[in-house]
Amino acid sequence: EPKLSMQWFLKMEHLAQIALEPVMNDDIKFYPPKFKNTYRHWMENIKDWCISRQLWWGHRIPAYFLPEGGYVVAETEEKALELAKEKCGNPNLTMSDLRQDEDVLDTWFSSWLWPISLFDGINNPDNEEINYYYPTSDLVTGPDIIFFWVARMIMAGYEYRGKMPFKSVYFTGIVRDKLGRKMSKSLGNSPDPLQLIEQYGADGVRMGLMLAAPAGNDIPFDDALCEQGRNFNNKIWNAFRLVKGWTVDDTIAQPEASAIAVKWFKMQLDKTIAEVDDSFSKYRLSEAMMAVYKLFWDEFSSWYLEMVKPGYQQPIDKATYEATLGFFDALLRLLHPFMPFITEELWQALEPRKEGESLMVAQMPEVAVADSAYLDAFEIVKEIVGGVRTIRLQKNIPNKDVLELQIVGEHNEAFNAVIAKMCNLSSISKVEEKAAGAVSFLVRTTEYAVPLGNLINVEEELAKLQEELKYQKGFLTSVMKKLGNENFVSKAPAKVIEMEKKKQADAESKIKSIEESIAALTK
Repeated sequence: EPKLSMQWFLKMEHLAQIALEPVMNDDIKFYPPKFKNTYRHWMENIKDWCISRQLWWGHRIPAYFLPEGGYVVAETEEKALELAKEKCGNPNLTMSDLRQDEDVLDTWFSSWLWPISLFDGINNPDNEEINYYYPTSDLVTGPDIIFFWVARMIMAGYEYRGKMPFKSVYFTGIVRDKLGRKMSKSLGNSPDPLQLIEQYGADGVRMGLMLAAPAGNDIPFDDALCEQGRNFNNKIWNAFRLVKGWTVDDTIAQPEASAIAVKWFKMQLDKTIAEVDDSFSKYRLSEAMMAVYKLFWDEFSSWYLEMVKPGYQQPIDKATYEATLGFFDALLRLLHPFMPFITEELWQALEPRKEGESLMVAQMPEVAVADSAYLDAFEIVKEIVGGVRTIRLQKNIPNKDVLELQIVGEHNEAFNAVIAKMCNLSSISKVEEKAAGAVSFLVRTTEYAVPLGNLINVEEELAKLQEELKYQKGFLTSVMKKLGNENFVSKAPAKVIEMEKKKQADAESKIKSIEESIAALTK
């Protein structure tokens, strides 16, 4: 049952007033800023703080009860005795005559001094460390203790040091189970982190949570996140083994495809470094992680390494190899804040390092301006390669079989060496009309065709083309109905109308290409 008892309280009105304005004015910045409203609500509805606790362990409340009644409060026993003698008018009092309160301070009362006490700023207010480090830069914590800890540290900072304790506060999400419940000991719904690390690796667990942890948003925990992290670790490790397994030949010249690949990936890297830099400046850590994740998995592993990889048991030229090691080094630096263990291990093995040299204190890659036009042009190359690979997949043509590529329309020949290598092509040629029996695809407004000769079953191919033609005609009919509806055209935004017209043009272009393919097969 509730029991009334004597407790110690701290008046909070003054402390709340001095701590509210700095946050509202963004002298102290919250990330995400939505939590400023929560902070303001608490501070404007402040209650006096009960700071005493009936526990065995903690900081004893420095209150001493006198023999005749009453009490004194002092920093030390010696000062308490002096005050007691003055209050009682008895110079013969000793410490044995005084009884210190048995209560201890609330945990948060001890914790609110953390930014100051960390550098011994309470006992030694102007020591060298606190003058150098205070205020600190960033506090990382959970939104559930904004009032318990964050607000109170700000109060203590302005009250005892006359300035903010930190410049920024980054609020992490709260990890929840699949039912949306906060993980807790009482519910028993918390996974054992050591078991997760045993199963997925420390970096896998860490990175899996980071990918799903936008600032301030809750994290619905799932083992699949850690599995994704482990798979990415494996991807990095396998890419490292591939690169370090190459034999270098100083005498061979750099192939054109490799030169293009190096130039392109350098720009892709510069673009991502700028994105990561921007995300870090805005405390969007999960976005920074995702940008590097995509750069490594998609651009570096799936494209760059495939473009520069030498033939089976063939050596690689020195220029390409050194560029690749440089890119790997930069990628490990970008990944290190998120995946410290594997990146440190591979960075040490990448090249000979000096004693004591560590990735932990290495500089991050510098930001450079990327050529966006060049990157855009390379996206077309990816679409062309994807188109040829789709034909191989659909027609069950092995990658070892050499193909030809015919182009009807405008085409940038600067990337032909890359296209030829990635698609295993014997030739790339511009033609007025594609060959009979060729299978084609469109990239933007240019048609690309692969002559297949006897590699396909004509009847099966005709059946597929007829089915696709039927679908495209049906799609075009639905688009034309929209564009022919005066009510829709008069009310729809210009962007929507423009999108529908683009759909019409694409469908008409595809229909024309399919009809030409059918005609070629039926000759």
